[in-house]
Amino acid sequence: MVLMFLNGDGMRGGRLNVQLDGAPLLRAARSAPKYRYYSVGDRFPAMIATAHDGRPVTGEVYEVPLEVLRDNLIPNEPPELELGLIELDDGTACLATVLRANLLGSPELIDISDIGDWRAYRGMSAPG
Repeated sequence: MVLMFLNGDGMRGGRLNVQLDGAPLLRAARSAPKYRYYSVGDRFPAMIATAHDGRPVTGEVYEVPLEVLRDNLIPNEPPELELGLIELDDGTACLATVLRANLLGSPELIDISDIGDWRAYRGMSAPG
C-alpha cells in the first residue's frame, strides 16, 4: 500500500474516482506550500515543485495498493504527468502525479496556484 495524493478528477465524486478500485480515502489534505498548480488546457490539473513562490494544493490522500497504482491509475494518466513524491502540509510524504518539468512554459498551462483547488477552479470557469 502507498499513500497517494489526488488533486483532480480522481477525488471523491470525480469522474476518475472509479480507477481507485475501492482504495480507501484516508483524509482531505493540502500539500506543503512548495508547488505551482496549473490547469492543463482546462482538461486536468498538474502540480510541480518550485523553489520560489510556492502555494499549497488541495486534494485527498488515499491508501492505494501498488497493483491499483500500476494497473489503473498510472496507465490512465495523461502523458503530461508522471509519478512523483510530494510533501503534505504536515510533513507527510505521498506519491502524486506531477507535471513533467519539460512542459513548463507550455501555452496550454493556466496558472491556478492562487486558487490551489481544482474543484474551485472548475466551479469558477464553468459556463453560465
